[in-house]
Amino acid sequence: MDTREEGLPGKPRFSAQQPHVGRWLSPFFLTCAVYFLLWSPENQPSWVGALIKCLPILYLVVFLWTVYPGGSYSLLLQGALLCSAVGDSCLVWPEAFLHGMAAFAVAHLLYLWAFGLTPLKPGLLLPILLASIPYYGLLLWHLPPDMVLPLTAYSLVLAVMLWRGLARGGSTCWGALLFTLSDAVLAWNLFVHPLPHAHLVVMATYYAAQILIALSAFQSPRLKSN
Repeated sequence: MDTREEGLPGKPRFSAQQPHVGRWLSPFFLTCAVYFLLWSPENQPSWVGALIKCLPILYLVVFLWTVYPGGSYSLLLQGALLCSAVGDSCLVWPEAFLHGMAAFAVAHLLYLWAFGLTPLKPGLLLPILLASIPYYGLLLWHLPPDMVLPLTAYSLVLAVMLWRGLARGGSTCWGALLFTLSDAVLAWNLFVHPLPHAHLVVMATYYAAQILIALSAFQSPRLKSN
C-alpha cells in the first residue's frame, strides 16, 4: 500500500519551506548538541544517558505530531521514531543489543509501510546488492554464532528500507542512505574492528537520517498540490 496515494486527514500547519520551520527544529539540534557534549566513552549505562540519547528522536515525534497531526504517512513516521527511541535506549546496555536491533527492525518496517511500493524502481536493487553483499559477507565471518540469523534478518529489512527510500527520492533518499551508513559503521566497529571516532560518526549520521526522513512528511505529492 502506498500511503502517499491515500487521502490525508490533516494538513500541515506550515510548509517545510517557510523560514520559521527552523525555529521549530531548533530544539532537535539543541538536544543533539547536548548529547554530544555530555557523551563520553567512560560513561556507564544509565537511564539518564538513555533519555539524553533519545531526546532528539522523541522531539521529532512531538514535531510531527504538532505541525502535521493528521495523515497516515506522518503517523507511520511517528511510530517508526518511537520504535527507534526504544532501540536507542536498549543499545545503551550491551546486553540488550538484540532487543534494540528488534526495535529498529520494527521501525524500518514502519518506514517501509510509509514509503510504499510505487514507484517500484527495481533497478535500484542492483547497486544495493553490489554494495551490501560483500560488506555483510565480511561481517558474517566475525559474528558470534547467535548473532548470525538476527543480524542477517535485520540487514535484509534495512536493505529493503534503503531501496524504498531511494525510490521515493527527496529527503527520504538521503535519510535512508545515512541510516544505512550509520548502521554499517556501528556493526563494523562492534564486530570487526574498532574505528576511530566511530560513535560520533554513527550518531551524527543517525540523527541526520532521522530528521531527513521526518521532513519527508512535508514532501508528499498531495501536500505539494495543496
